[in-house]
Parts: sequence; structure tokens; C-alpha cells
Amino acid sequence: MATRPTLVFATTTVLGFATSIWLYLDNRALREDHAVAPIATTKVARAPAGSDPWLNAPRAAEPSQPTQPTKTRVEPALPEEPKESRMDRRARRTMEIGAWLGRLDGETEDEYRARMVPLIKAGLAGPREKTAEMRTLAEEKAGVTPAQSAQLDKAFEKVYDDVIDYTNKAVTDGQLSPYERNVAGWLEYAGGMGGMLGEAQGQIGKILDAKQLRAMYDSGFEWGEYLGMQAPWERINPPPPPSK
Repeated sequence: MATRPTLVFATTTVLGFATSIWLYLDNRALREDHAVAPIATTKVARAPAGSDPWLNAPRAAEPSQPTQPTKTRVEPALPEEPKESRMDRRARRTMEIGAWLGRLDGETEDEYRARMVPLIKAGLAGPREKTAEMRTLAEEKAGVTPAQSAQLDKAFEKVYDDVIDYTNKAVTDGQLSPYERNVAGWLEYAGGMGGMLGEAQGQIGKILDAKQLRAMYDSGFEWGEYLGMQAPWERINPPPPPSK
């Protein structure tokens, strides 16, 4: 005995097949009813082109133009600049960084601060404003209260102090030096900064609950980026003078 799904499928198949036949016959009848007889056309004979006096009139020969001799001109070429190797480029950049971030010849610490602090403030003005706006928007989405935001700012004061003290020690010890490439020192410094960021995240977790932290993260906000831009880098001590 056929099941209900089988009967439904068979019925729809028969109806579809019958509809196709009816549409085919109806379409053929319409084409026969609206068939148009071909229109008889009469060909018009044209006169041969040779019988036109205007076309067959002789043309005056055009005067031939003398060919100009071509002159070859040699363009002056600049001497090829010597290609800078990767090692040479790295050495050049090290010297440029040392001249920019290092102490100038005979420059005092106060003179160094007067030269560098405005540059640091100008370079960080845009990123600081942007990260501050991002924090405000993220806190609004997460429902952070003004009291919680003030607690965060209070906790960040100690974080900033620790970061600047740690950086000043690295500069004094030569771990961070504008005059040389100390990759091992950079990695060691980065590891210490990562530990401080972990401690800061722990302080943030004591002020905000898990839902608020997740909401701020989902909004695209990153505390590490914010703290890195907002830290008072203007307070870094000048590096020692370059060794002669």
C-alpha cells in the first residue's frame, strides 16, 4: 500500500506533466494564430558606380613631401646610485635613531627634555585622544558607572608609576639605548612590561565584573593599548651621553 508521501509526490508529478503538455499546445496554437505572412520586397537596381561623373573625375596629383631625415638623440642618463644593502640600511637607521633620541654633543638633561618632551606630546596627542574616546564608548556599552571609572583611574596611577620607574631603570642600565641595537635587552624589557600589564588587568578585574569586561572586549577596546598610549612617557629620564 502506498504511503501518504508517495501519493503526494505522484499526484504533483502527474499535475506538473499535464500542465507542461497544456502549455506547449496552447503556445503552439498562439504562434499559428498570430503568424504574419512575409512581405514582398522589390529590389531597386542601382546605377553602377562608374557612371557617376563626379566620382570618375580625375584628381590632381598631390605634391610629394620631402622626407625629413631622422636624428637620433641620446638622452643624458644619471649615474646609478649604489644599492644599499640590508645591513647598511640597518646601520644607517641605528645612527639616525641615535641622533634623534640620543643626547646631542654637550647637551644637558634639561636641554634634552626641552627638545624631546614637546615631540613626545605632539606624537601621542592623537593616539591619546582616540584611545580615551574608545574607552568612553566601551564603558558606556558595558554599563561602567562613574564611580567604577574613577576607581580605574586611581588604580592606573600606580601602574603608570611602575612603568616609568621600570623604563627609567632600563635606560640607565643601558637595556634600552638609542645608540645601539640591544635585541636581548628589548625582549627582556618587553617581558617585564607584559608582567605589569597582567597585574593591571588583575586590578581592573577587581573593579569591573565579568560581564562588563566581556562587553568592553567585544566592543573592540583593549586595555593594553589604552595604558600604553596614556602612560606619561614625558617623565622618562634622558639617556646618558654617547660614549666617545
